[in-house]
Amino acid sequence: MTRNLPKLTRRRASALIASLAAGLPQPGSAAAAADSDRWGPPRPFSWDILVERARRLAQRRYVPPTPTPSAVADWDSFVRLSYGAARAMTGTVRLFPARRDVAPFAVAMHVVRDGMARALRDTRGLFGGGGVADPAGWRVLDPNGMTDWMAFLGASYFRCSGTANRYGLSTRGVAVDTGLPGTEEFPAFTGFWIEQRGADRVRTHALLDGPSLSGAYAIDTVRQADGTNVQQVRCALFPRRDIQRLGIAPQTSMFLYDQTRAGGLPGAPTIGDWRPEVHDSDGLAIWTGAGERIWRPLHNPNQARMHAFRVDHPRAFGLMQRDRNFSHYEDDSLFYNLRPSLWMEPVGDWGTGSVMLYEMASISETVDNIGAFWVADEPVRAGQRRDFAYRLTWTTSDPSADTNAHCTNVFIGPLNPDGLPADPSARRYVIDFSGPSLAGPGGCDGVRAVTDLPAAAVVGLQARALGGRADACRVELGLRLTGLTRKEFRLFLQRGAAALSETVVLTLEP
Repeated sequence: MTRNLPKLTRRRASALIASLAAGLPQPGSAAAAADSDRWGPPRPFSWDILVERARRLAQRRYVPPTPTPSAVADWDSFVRLSYGAARAMTGTVRLFPARRDVAPFAVAMHVVRDGMARALRDTRGLFGGGGVADPAGWRVLDPNGMTDWMAFLGASYFRCSGTANRYGLSTRGVAVDTGLPGTEEFPAFTGFWIEQRGADRVRTHALLDGPSLSGAYAIDTVRQADGTNVQQVRCALFPRRDIQRLGIAPQTSMFLYDQTRAGGLPGAPTIGDWRPEVHDSDGLAIWTGAGERIWRPLHNPNQARMHAFRVDHPRAFGLMQRDRNFSHYEDDSLFYNLRPSLWMEPVGDWGTGSVMLYEMASISETVDNIGAFWVADEPVRAGQRRDFAYRLTWTTSDPSADTNAHCTNVFIGPLNPDGLPADPSARRYVIDFSGPSLAGPGGCDGVRAVTDLPAAAVVGLQARALGGRADACRVELGLRLTGLTRKEFRLFLQRGAAALSETVVLTLEP
């Protein structure tokens, strides 16, 4: 899963970005009036019209797109066209040009007003430096033109900047056969219908097409006063063929390493540089239909692997960046501590199924090696129609946290009982929890850690107060690996019969 959106490389193009505002047409200006010559005639447009178009498209044989000959060949050309002074397509919407190695296919662009759509026919003046290109995507600028807060580019990828005005992880329209043997399929948005309803609200419709299915999407995005972006997403999907694994509301992110590199352990990853941690997201949070909260820390595995979590009637899931401490990253250029989290909440009952987490081995922070999505139990058959609706929240807060304690840290190291040399067949886990359920005079009094590990594998297990804090507990677990065949285990906090924390799922694999 390679990245399809520029990864904060605007640090390489700051001078070009600073000139954006000068190129924006002002409402009522002569330049804005001249825009009428670049548009096709108005045609009726609605959600029902787009759905019918997607349905008919699925009944025809898939025709692979041809890369546009105007696609730029290198990053520098892409930056000049994307970030140089130019006019907006409409409102505060700027275009991305097609690029051979990232997004080589042109997309059809339309603007919508009062139920009528007009197709973009002429892109002259819409790219930096007076360049001419076919559009492959688009982004929404702040009114001052100095930065953008939402972007679509490549396949069906899109993302929002989040509360701290920083990009990080992405989402996409749909995932097809991710993690299965063979080649993963990447259906693409081939056309957009954009309706800007103000500086902080944009509604777009999009047509999806790929070898296995077509689909219609409506994405209504509101940028809130604090910078949080909330998107209401609706889609109607039409499979051309039976699909083995159809991932709904897929999220993609990057996890290279964190504090659990655990040098000295057999099989521990050796990748790293001067920065203590490098990741856009550090865990997958799940809220099941039964009310359980689950936290699965992310890993950069030795080889690709898939994990499935049974989640019937899901309430929410998302890839989170919980660690907001700058000193844990020390990156004053990319600021991983400010990357947004993404929380997906279904609208309506999605039925029975599983949240799946895909982790790929990676040696580069420019590659998205993490994927998460929901898969229904019901088989996907050709000729069906599948409808889904959900809400996406992009924020630097932790929308997965509730009144129970949540996991704030995981450390892994060798087990040295009573000062003896480390036992290579054993491992120590240290898990920190914090939250309102641990607050108050009692703190960690009477709190115990509960795990599903077999008793014979547990060398020691205790929960205690963390550094005198009234709202935090630390769990220390000694684990004997000999004879242990399972690949992961679960752990949570309990006082009496009441659960006090989310369930943390920890992997035993290096």
